[in-house]
Amino acid sequence: MSTPMPIRVLGGPTAFFEYGGLRFLTDPTFDGPGEYPGRAVLRKTAPAAAAPADLGPVDVVLLSHDEHADNLDHSGRALLDGVPLTLTTPGGGRRLGGSARGMADWETAELDRPEGGTVTVTAVPAIHGPGPREAVEPVTGEVVGFVLTGEGLPSVYVSGDNASLDAVKEIADRFGPVDTAILFAGAPRFPILFDGAPLVLDSAQAAEAARLLGARRVVPVHCDSWDHFTEGRADVEAAFQAAGLADRLE
Repeated sequence: MSTPMPIRVLGGPTAFFEYGGLRFLTDPTFDGPGEYPGRAVLRKTAPAAAAPADLGPVDVVLLSHDEHADNLDHSGRALLDGVPLTLTTPGGGRRLGGSARGMADWETAELDRPEGGTVTVTAVPAIHGPGPREAVEPVTGEVVGFVLTGEGLPSVYVSGDNASLDAVKEIADRFGPVDTAILFAGAPRFPILFDGAPLVLDSAQAAEAARLLGARRVVPVHCDSWDHFTEGRADVEAAFQAAGLADRLE
């Protein structure tokens, strides 16, 4: 297989990569450390590894959801104003307006590649907490993941803030095996929500997601820089080692 495309992990859920000649950014969070009030206070503990100005032009933002500051902060919202296209949830598309386009599960967007051809972005299911969607969404809101495909290109799955292995299995049935999986992990928890159960995959679940997807390469994100993320990169590495999947982890 050819050398995998570089993926620049910037902290929290934010990653930057080029695919089919287009430049993609996931869930932009560029604020410095600080607190965000709400039903549960969010505390950011570390700055991003780069500023938006360091990245150059961004063609597409893949935004799993717009309602939580650990996925879209003040700086991230400002960045969206200069991005030609933001793909997100149906509700997020309505709230954000501008270049934002909401996508329902399995809906596709065809994006023109600079050198000809297209990239297909398919919106895929994600559930931001334990249990069925109808029980979770009233508490934590809509979330969406994405699969990127194109002629002559590796497939890429971006999970978004998903806690459901059933959703991963559905995606694997349609798209597996996946060449690259950008998995949001970190096991974020709040005692006041779902009895403290993880709102996004924990490390063992991330390893199981990689197995279900047949992922040849896994790039974990969303496991640092916020104090409600209860598991970090070392936990992810240990879980993949225990599952016999350490060679897939980047």
